[in-house]
Amino acid sequence: MQVSGIARIDKKTKHLALRLQKGEIAVIDHKDIDSTCARMLVARRPSVVINASASMSGRYPNTGPSILISAGIPIIDSAGPEIMSLIREGETLLIKDGRILKDGAVIAEGALFTELDVKRIAKESRANLAQELQSFAENTLRYIKEEKSLILDPVEVPEIGTKFSGRHVLIVVRGEGYIEDLAIIKSYLQDVKPVLIGVDGGADALLDLGFKPDMIVGDMDSISDEALKCGAEIVVHAYGTGDRAAPGLDRVRSLELNAAVFPLQGTSEDMAMILAYEMGADLIVAVGTHSSLIDFLDKGRAGMASTFLTRMKIGSKLVDARGVSRLYRRTPGMKEFGILIAAAVVPVLTVVLQLPAVRTWFGLIFFRLRHLLGL
Repeated sequence: MQVSGIARIDKKTKHLALRLQKGEIAVIDHKDIDSTCARMLVARRPSVVINASASMSGRYPNTGPSILISAGIPIIDSAGPEIMSLIREGETLLIKDGRILKDGAVIAEGALFTELDVKRIAKESRANLAQELQSFAENTLRYIKEEKSLILDPVEVPEIGTKFSGRHVLIVVRGEGYIEDLAIIKSYLQDVKPVLIGVDGGADALLDLGFKPDMIVGDMDSISDEALKCGAEIVVHAYGTGDRAAPGLDRVRSLELNAAVFPLQGTSEDMAMILAYEMGADLIVAVGTHSSLIDFLDKGRAGMASTFLTRMKIGSKLVDARGVSRLYRRTPGMKEFGILIAAAVVPVLTVVLQLPAVRTWFGLIFFRLRHLLGL
């Protein structure tokens, strides 16, 4: 394999994906590439991905590398941490098999990561899941004790303009299958017109589908400038108090936009659900949310205490629409369309043929045909 192109480099894959262009070389330092970041890269169509770390460490069966390889994007794996300081943004690189060249000199070397590697490591990592699950469960139980205030204490919601009371709310997170699930419930969006909340990059997903979000919440680290400027109300997630508690606020201010700040324990999607609940939403529909062991390991989280507590608090108001697209994958064939048309046409013809004028008209045509044929 030989590929050349302009390098785009960032330790944060989701940051890199915001500026990566088609045909460029993505240089990342991402141990265990997760499915969400992989799909962000696939959408940008780089010629190759160079990963300083192991794309699959074997700790758990992450699916990011398989997504990239299936999309025809090769991965040069485990190129070494020093590559992040040897390459500058915008430099031209040449990839020859696993060797990485700059100005004709080899600066690093990795291994071409293949589907066989994915299958081998995935098989090995499944043996580790029991230990990961035990550790995850223990951490979750421990943090539930520390974060129980999420459901026991009153929540101080910031002053916002969006009206929630008595309405449905759709929360979109850029998680597994979110694009397909959004497409399936498009008619629901058109008919019910719920309040639309995009969690970070979930706002881009709504815009791509032709819907403007009413509110954007989160860290603002994986959302495009265009989405932030779409006119939606912005609520930045803060992790405590102090100047650095809300890292997303700097980006919002750099775009000369206003934002409310909501300090709350847990993830940004937890915050979105709590916000909708506290503001009186009648029903909360969630798409792309994280709820499984793999989801949280992908995000680098050791437990899911806040998510467990959030869902316990919201209760029956929450409808998790994740995976709904799997229920409607089959598309009707010509036979089904034929039956549908016949079912519609036959009753109409039956009624029409009972009309006296129509029966007289058909009688005249029949008489004329008999006369022409000499019958």
